[in-house]
Amino acid sequence: MPASSSSRALNAILPLIISNQPYEAHQKARTFASRYAKSGQYDAAIDVLFQSARELLKAGQQGSGTDLACYLIDVYENKGESVNDDSRGKLTQLIALTGSSGTWRKTIIDRAIAWSAKHGTCPSGDQDLHHYVGELLYKDGTWDAAEPHLLAAGKRDSARLLAQLFTEWVETGGTPGNFALRGTLPYLESGNILAAKAFIMQFVNKLLTARPSLASPLQSSRIPVDDGSEVMFTSDSATNFCQLAVLTCQRANGDKNKVIRESWVRLCGTYQAKGGVLASREVRAAMQTIATLYFAIPPPRTQPDNPFGAMLSSMLGGAPTGAPERRVLSPGLNRPHTLGLD
Repeated sequence: MPASSSSRALNAILPLIISNQPYEAHQKARTFASRYAKSGQYDAAIDVLFQSARELLKAGQQGSGTDLACYLIDVYENKGESVNDDSRGKLTQLIALTGSSGTWRKTIIDRAIAWSAKHGTCPSGDQDLHHYVGELLYKDGTWDAAEPHLLAAGKRDSARLLAQLFTEWVETGGTPGNFALRGTLPYLESGNILAAKAFIMQFVNKLLTARPSLASPLQSSRIPVDDGSEVMFTSDSATNFCQLAVLTCQRANGDKNKVIRESWVRLCGTYQAKGGVLASREVRAAMQTIATLYFAIPPPRTQPDNPFGAMLSSMLGGAPTGAPERRVLSPGLNRPHTLGLD
């Protein structure tokens, strides 16, 4: 049992923290953990490092606590510890205790995500860990830092929280359509329709609740869709595009459904013709990635000035010889296979 084998070490370390001797406690923790790890007693080393780091952080010793937290992750690595509720829970406790001042918390977060990417099921890092970090950063008001974690989490709860974050960001002076795109396109590009749908529905609902004046004067009522979804048109073209893009991708069937393929091309062409952010190089590139992924429309030879024409040409002429292979979702899947999605 880790608790019994590590009790001797902890009995020597923890009283030092209580008696305001953090440096001595830190050094003893490293020494004991090193001995345990070298003798293959990884669980004992983990227990010593976790409890010592936790108590140091509670005592306001961020530097020493962070060092031991990173050492804990090193032991996880050496042991080959998998991502599970216990191993993740230890790290989230330490992340929470580190506090927002300085770069200590970011150091632990970065190391924890890297470990989870290597020893978990998701190559971008454990989704639950990403969600925890994203929610923590959101509550701290560091929205720009929370955004990539909520996107990487890929869970519907993460998508809804991202929608809440972006709605609050809009209220500080942001443009709704830019935030609609920032949430919808990355989820679609990763093949995560569930998260994209959860995000855009929540975003539009909260946006119109906060700013009813954004409702379209031409169509102020909700338009129901046969799968239980609905479209709520706004006066912002990019937000409208995102809603329609998700609905179109939901019905994608690779190159098997030519009507939906053509609908995607027309949708992109119509909204890009309006100009603005939808005509930007970054958004055009994302549209082309989505066209290939969901509709099996091969990419053009070069980045075109007219992506609508390029997609139409690709549909008619196929991919150029020697073009790099691109991901295409399997036909017939309404929901792409993505590990860990709820």
